[in-house]
Amino acid sequence: MTLPIELERALSPEAVNELPIRRYDGDVRLVATSDDLARAAADFAAERVTGFDTETRPAFRAGQSYPPALVQVAGARAVYLFQLAGIDCSAVLAGLLGSPTVKAGVGLGDDLRQLRPMFEFRPAAIVDLGAVARRHKLERSSVRALAALFLGIRIPKGIKTSNWAARRLSAAQIAYAATDAWVCRELYLKFEALGLL
Repeated sequence: MTLPIELERALSPEAVNELPIRRYDGDVRLVATSDDLARAAADFAAERVTGFDTETRPAFRAGQSYPPALVQVAGARAVYLFQLAGIDCSAVLAGLLGSPTVKAGVGLGDDLRQLRPMFEFRPAAIVDLGAVARRHKLERSSVRALAALFLGIRIPKGIKTSNWAARRLSAAQIAYAATDAWVCRELYLKFEALGLL
């Protein structure tokens, strides 16, 4: 399929800055109890498509790295945030990752590679939206670039390098993390509607 001409042109930084800022404004659920885990698993079982993303504490020294600290999963009804240093959510996340429910995101190969040492899972129905965009000859394939091109919105990125391993996430971190997962789900649905998948 040929992309519409307006999507073939990369948006300039000036044009992106003129787009309206959007953040996820729906239900965000911080998973902290066994009841939260059960609710998340039930919601995921009812989903056809989820947005999937992780956040990792940034490393500022050469050779330093950290495991993922947060997993975000967006469904139609809510975005679930799993703080990996808190409650053991490996069974729920492994169940989702191995299920036929689509997990859509950008850079998912890296996310899954970093999650592998933390718990076992067999990934299925993984869709990397960045790879889809590159197959259609789009040079810019980050979540922010794709949100601008396909959804006409600007995703703020200022909080990206904050401490995602903190015991308590700030309101700004929660909004940022939920937005990234939600946008991935919205992008998948847009790509599907445009016949790009």
